[in-house]
Amino acid sequence: MRRDQFLKSAAAFAALGATGALPLGAQAAAALKILVPANPGGGWDITGRALGKALQDAGAAGAVTFENKGGAAGAIGLAQFVNAAKGDPNAMMVMGAVMLGGLITSKQPVTLTQATPIARLTSEYNVFVLPANSPFKTMKDVVEALKKDPGSVKWGGGSRGATEHIAAAMLAREVGVDATKVNYVAFRGGGEAVAAILGGNVSIGGSGYSEFQPYIESGKMRPIAITAPQRIKGLDIPTMKELGYNVEIGNWRGVYGAPGITPQQRQALIDMVVKATKSKAWTEALEKNGWTPAVLTGKAFEDFVDAEFASLRAIMHKSGMV
Repeated sequence: MRRDQFLKSAAAFAALGATGALPLGAQAAAALKILVPANPGGGWDITGRALGKALQDAGAAGAVTFENKGGAAGAIGLAQFVNAAKGDPNAMMVMGAVMLGGLITSKQPVTLTQATPIARLTSEYNVFVLPANSPFKTMKDVVEALKKDPGSVKWGGGSRGATEHIAAAMLAREVGVDATKVNYVAFRGGGEAVAAILGGNVSIGGSGYSEFQPYIESGKMRPIAITAPQRIKGLDIPTMKELGYNVEIGNWRGVYGAPGITPQQRQALIDMVVKATKSKAWTEALEKNGWTPAVLTGKAFEDFVDAEFASLRAIMHKSGMV
C-alpha cells in the first residue's frame, strides 16, 4: 500500500472511532464499565466483580472497571447510571430484587424503565444469622422475643424493601405481630450489615448466603433459617417452612444496560453476558457463593421484572410495608 493510501485509510478509521461507529463487538471488548449501586462487600458488589472476571475470562471484554455508588436500595446508583451513561453501549449496572423493593417503598422519581434490561444472572434465598454470642439460639427464640416486644428485636440487612426486610415483615404477620412494628435497621451495603451483626449492634441479620459464608464457616455467625422452599444442597440450614413459618421469598440479581442504546447494542451486551456465564470463572463463582444459575435475557427478562414488581408490591402491601 502506498503511503498516501495508508494515510487515507488511517484517517478514515480514526473518523469511524470518533463517531462511535466501530463494530459493536470491538467497542464492547475494549473496556466495559460496571456500576454497582451499593457499597463494597455486599451481594451486588460480589456479583458485579464476579461477572467482570468472567467477561474477561471468556474473552468477551478486554478490560472491566467498577464503580460503587450505594444508597436508597440502589436508587442513587440507578439515577447516576440513567443520567451519566445514556447511550453508552459499554456500560452496565448490577441490580436485582432488592432494587425493586426499594423503589416500591421509597417511591423514587427514577425508574428501571429508563434503563435497558440485559439479563438475570443468579437466584438465591435469604439466610438469617445470629452473631456467635447471641442470647438467641434458634428462630423460635427470635419469634418469642418478637411476640413479646417487636421493637426489642433489631433486624439488620440491606436497604428498606430488601428481600430480607420483606421476609422479616412476612414472618411478623405470620406469627400475629403488626408488621409495621418490625424494627428493621437498613444498611447501605453488605459490608456495613456484616459489621453490625458481628458487633452485636443488631439482633439478627439477613442476606444471601454468599455475604455471610466466611463468617458462618469461621463460626462467627450462626445460620438459623433460610427462605427457600426446601433445603439447599450443601447447606445445613432449615427452611422457614420447615420451622413452621410460611415464609418463602427468593432473591435474584441481574444487569441492565444504559438508556438509549440500540437493539443491536443491547444484543451485543446480552451475547457478552451469556458468553461470560459459560466461562470457568463464572462456574467457580456460582459454586463458591452458593448461587443458583438463573440466566434469562432480553424481552423475557424484561417481562420477568414487570411480574416481580407486581408480586413484590402485593407481598409488601399485605405485610404493611407499603
